[in-house]
Amino acid sequence: MRAEPTSRPPAARDRVPADEPHLAVGRRERIAVAIVTVTFGLWLAVWALVVPTFQAPDETAHVDAAVHVALGDPWSAPGDMRVLEAVLAGTREQTSVPEERWSTVSELLAAAPGESTTVNQMTQHPPTAYLADALVLRVVHFGDLRLDQAVLALRLADALAVTPLALLAWATVRRVTRSPRAALVGALALFATPQLASIGASVTNDAPTMLLTGVVVWLAVRLLTGDHRWRTVVWLGLALGAACWVKGTALPAVPFVGLAVLVAGAGVLPVSRRLLRTVVALGVAGAVGAWWWLHNLVAHHRLQPDGYAAIRPPKAFPPGEHPSVAHFVDVSWGTLARTFWGSPGARAQVTIGDGLTAALTAVALAAIVLFAFRRTGLGTSVVLASFPAAVLLIQTATSARAYLTTTEVAGTQGRYAFPAVLCLVALSAVAWRRIPRTPCGRHRTATVLAVVCPAVGLYGAVVVTSWFWNGAVPWPGHGGLARYAALGPVPPWTVAVLAVLVLVGIVATVTRVAAMRSAVPAAPDRDLRADGATR
Repeated sequence: MRAEPTSRPPAARDRVPADEPHLAVGRRERIAVAIVTVTFGLWLAVWALVVPTFQAPDETAHVDAAVHVALGDPWSAPGDMRVLEAVLAGTREQTSVPEERWSTVSELLAAAPGESTTVNQMTQHPPTAYLADALVLRVVHFGDLRLDQAVLALRLADALAVTPLALLAWATVRRVTRSPRAALVGALALFATPQLASIGASVTNDAPTMLLTGVVVWLAVRLLTGDHRWRTVVWLGLALGAACWVKGTALPAVPFVGLAVLVAGAGVLPVSRRLLRTVVALGVAGAVGAWWWLHNLVAHHRLQPDGYAAIRPPKAFPPGEHPSVAHFVDVSWGTLARTFWGSPGARAQVTIGDGLTAALTAVALAAIVLFAFRRTGLGTSVVLASFPAAVLLIQTATSARAYLTTTEVAGTQGRYAFPAVLCLVALSAVAWRRIPRTPCGRHRTATVLAVVCPAVGLYGAVVVTSWFWNGAVPWPGHGGLARYAALGPVPPWTVAVLAVLVLVGIVATVTRVAAMRSAVPAAPDRDLRADGATR
């Protein structure tokens, strides 16, 4: 009788069976994840403090909508709500009156009652986010606060809501790659987009949307990586429905979820079972989150009415002019890239630089396109790509329609892709792990990425802070500290302490990434099954 081999051949040791359980999370990893998550929350708090009040995109409209709801006003039809005179008076005070003379919200409402003629377009969205904001305002007794203090309370509430995105990024990448090290780098990748921090720490309905769609992506990835439990399907439907109740930018997640549930378990579950699970997931999501959109179809004959329709009516091109594809692509795609990576400000007037934006875009896209869609794990990568692809397709179509009907390239913002940001992080993690061919190469790549991602974010924070407070000069000595002490929402030392804590958290996480070693080398050519991935 032939003797059985006592060990696997060398090639086998480089492969992980498709049905091998995911690595357990050890105590050190839990501590590292807690550190990077708390650090991300502190990072968002810094952004909430350094971006001046009402200098985030559409923040005046978002705050006004929250105040309307907090005062008990009904949610108007799209384009019918007007900005409160009190909110406009409060914004004027901050640019024309010393801080010690700024009025409380109650004083503003008494001195400037009623509504202005300025359209507040936010009633084109569901009122969900503004109901939550109104609850925050009531809890902090906003009538007794100055308007900037009320705005800060709402900003910090949004920052708190977005903080778990780092935890979700770690969990998502870990499921896809089975690599604890890659998962930590995935959490650090969120620091590489200053725009995400700026939006996540402002008053906006994008913040709860990012949180809920992050949960959607994480649950979908669990299904794709072997979690075939019915409760995961149901929770995925509930999360999708909740996200759709907040903002229309979550709607592209509907086909993503349908595709993910249908594909999950291929080769393990029969087609009939997977079809049933897909119907259940989308049915639960529809039962929870379809009502607002059905109302729009019945009442306005459109899925997403235009809140600006009254002030941006259809307009023909001037004589001798016509739509230009080159102009549309230049403005639409250029704006998309710039406002995805880093272009904060009420009018996106601050930028981290065209050169850096172009380099980040080119490198990120090249890595994903060239390395994320190999035979290994192709199905999972395609499903992950479907979400940002749907966002891009819908946004381009909406912008093109606006251009053709109003001559303006409108509706193009990089932040609209943030609901799908965890898909992009996961695809990037897959791609960057495939570029090096050795364990040492993967270790060096992970360490470099762990340093570069927060470095980009820190650079963006310096650019934005100096632009708003220090005359756009990045070094001290131009009155920035005195200006912030006079007009900022908190004493400068508060921001300094938070910034130091962020740096400590980043250094601790990078150090942990550099100290981690792969337990099992990745198998770049193995054909993964539905739950397969490599360490």
